[in-house]
Amino acid sequence: MSHPLMFDEDDPVLARLRAAAAPLPDVHEKVSHGRPVLTAGEKGKVFAVYGGGVKVRPGVHERHDHAVLLKPDPAEAGALAGDDRFFSPAYYGPSGWVGLDLDGGAHDVDWTEVAELLESSYRTVAGARLLRRLEGG
Repeated sequence: MSHPLMFDEDDPVLARLRAAAAPLPDVHEKVSHGRPVLTAGEKGKVFAVYGGGVKVRPGVHERHDHAVLLKPDPAEAGALAGDDRFFSPAYYGPSGWVGLDLDGGAHDVDWTEVAELLESSYRTVAGARLLRRLEGG
């Protein structure tokens, strides 16, 4: 079953997210379940998802269309869980992923922090070759 697209290709927030991930080696983008996902390597693992949601109750989800879902370093996960800017995304949260709204809403988006979070998530899934490239080796 094909999922409907749940993003706009001209979304300026998505453009900023792509730019923040661009310095990472061999990043690829594909659409999965209607959302853009970033992978480490062409057939690599997903390290970021644009958009997500929170399960409010069975059958009811609260959408976060301008958010990034990330897999944080386990050493940082506790601090992020205590930060009210982050949420536990439906489906991904039980596996340790967190979501961060990027629409500004209740806080200004710190794009330097977003780039750091993307790199941290990238490091959790990238293989040794990509990590060497990231380190400049």
